[in-house]
Amino acid sequence: MGKGRLEAFSDGVIAIIITIMVLELKVPHGTNEAVDVEALKGLKGVFGSYVLSFVFVAIYWNNHHHMLHASERVTGGILWANVHLLFWLSLVPFVTAWMGENDFPPVPVACYGGVMFMCGVAFNVLARMLARLHGPQSTLARALGRDTKGWTSLVLYGSSIPLAFVDRWISLGIYVLVACIWLIPDRRIERITTH
Repeated sequence: MGKGRLEAFSDGVIAIIITIMVLELKVPHGTNEAVDVEALKGLKGVFGSYVLSFVFVAIYWNNHHHMLHASERVTGGILWANVHLLFWLSLVPFVTAWMGENDFPPVPVACYGGVMFMCGVAFNVLARMLARLHGPQSTLARALGRDTKGWTSLVLYGSSIPLAFVDRWISLGIYVLVACIWLIPDRRIERITTH
């Protein structure tokens, strides 16, 4: 079957996820500059967690797009694997708000790591299913290769969960590190599809 509906549905869900996250940003109210500055300072946790999550969702959308660009078709199982990914991504606004609105306590920080870990697992499952469908010599399978960045991200996410109870800032640093790893463009698929 074609991949068009899967792409359209995924794009719509990801757009809604970003919309929900931005709606969690409440406008500060004040009557003078000093009050306004203090009100903004009070939002730094909420805004920081929003920026981090926006970057993660954008990374998933970007890589999802590239992966499907390298795919020719999908199956019913792949549709379910994609919905599995979207389920975990749909929890990002919840853990983002929970973590940011409460100044990053250990349990929400650990739960954020758990959701990020499951997003990574779900993306990996979807990628492997697509590669298997298209065969070991397919563009996608060759581009994915051993997927060192993906496996490294899962290890980092997994370690961030218990570390949140040791020092939440270590876990938050891990989340920023993973985002930085993926912000460096992953050109595996582009490189193979343009040759």
